[in-house]
Amino acid sequence: MKAAYVRGMEALYIFCAVISGLCLVIITVIIPYGVFTRYVLNSASSWPEPLAVLLVILFTFMAAAACYRGNVHIAVTMVVDALPTPWSRASIYLRDGLMALLSVFAIVWGIRLVEVTWNNTIAEFPFLSVGITYMPIPVGGFITLLFIIEQVWIGPPGEDSFIHREPVSAD
Repeated sequence: MKAAYVRGMEALYIFCAVISGLCLVIITVIIPYGVFTRYVLNSASSWPEPLAVLLVILFTFMAAAACYRGNVHIAVTMVVDALPTPWSRASIYLRDGLMALLSVFAIVWGIRLVEVTWNNTIAEFPFLSVGITYMPIPVGGFITLLFIIEQVWIGPPGEDSFIHREPVSAD
């Protein structure tokens, strides 16, 4: 059962990383397009900036979950590293507990935000519900919670994880 969970989390991690990367690529393309239409064509497009904002929301919550699993999130470890081993281990469990609380907060209040804004639309995208645009908040919280469960139950990703693979050399 643990092996299946780890495989599922590995696939979810790769999914989050790919979505985050795609968001950055799309943002990198549409913002210069918006600048070009505004200053070169003198006819500003109304959609690039709001779409970039929506993609940043998606990027933020998917990348945050992936960074947590990859243990590449912002962390100040100086104090933890200076603690004796039992206290250091306890601080890691405290971190995971606080992250779990934050994830549950994002799930519960994110769902409420989605529900409250579901019938609203965005002026530039009238076919798109505002609730859908806030969906990455509870989804990202849920994915992060799954990664926390993996961290506490199984431990950090092993050597066979995509996270720990060595880059292929050009030799």
